[in-house]
Amino acid sequence: MGQEYIILIFVIMGASWLAGAMLKSKFKKYSQVGTSTGLSGKEIAEKMLRDNNIRDVQVISVPGQLTDHYNPLKKTVNLSPDVYQGRSVAAAAVAAHECGHAVQHAKAYMWLQMRSALVPVVSVSSKWVQWVLLAGVLMIQSTHSPYVLIAGVTMFAFTTLFSFITLPVEFDASNRALVWLESTRMTTREEHGMAKDALRWAAMTYVVAALASLGTLLYYLSFLNRRR
Repeated sequence: MGQEYIILIFVIMGASWLAGAMLKSKFKKYSQVGTSTGLSGKEIAEKMLRDNNIRDVQVISVPGQLTDHYNPLKKTVNLSPDVYQGRSVAAAAVAAHECGHAVQHAKAYMWLQMRSALVPVVSVSSKWVQWVLLAGVLMIQSTHSPYVLIAGVTMFAFTTLFSFITLPVEFDASNRALVWLESTRMTTREEHGMAKDALRWAAMTYVVAALASLGTLLYYLSFLNRRR
């Protein structure tokens, strides 16, 4: 393992820790600020769905913290207990964000469709890619055969592409959420700024993940090029 890759790993770990820590800090802070409407995350989500004429999506509670997500196959907005039951700015922001994905689905948002199309490929690639890359590195060092490593790099390229396609999906969902929260006066001006700040840090975790994936891909491409 090259020195530059070790440095890259530490940089990635540091950036991931910072983004995750800031997200948890913001969520904790804004979870203690109640909204002027007093609505729960569940009620916020259901209202946003109704306002967008979406009648076939159910809002449910799932265990865990920051486990909130939209499931396009089951058509469910899944909210963690703190968001589902919470009546805070953080709960409103997260609930609206996840409903933003439901709106994307209903409107056939291009980037979400592309992301969904890649899910089967990425599911298989992410399961095996680390082993294929390891085998490829060992083979190219012992037999100078690059083909297994090329296969591994190709598989990893799909996961990197998936990470970058995820970015516009997440940013757009947040934008839809913030526009709706403001236009329906679900949040005051001060609360809106807090919601925007929370969602910004949530998006940063995806940005860091995408850059980390790209950095790793470039390393393996460089390694492959040097060995060939």
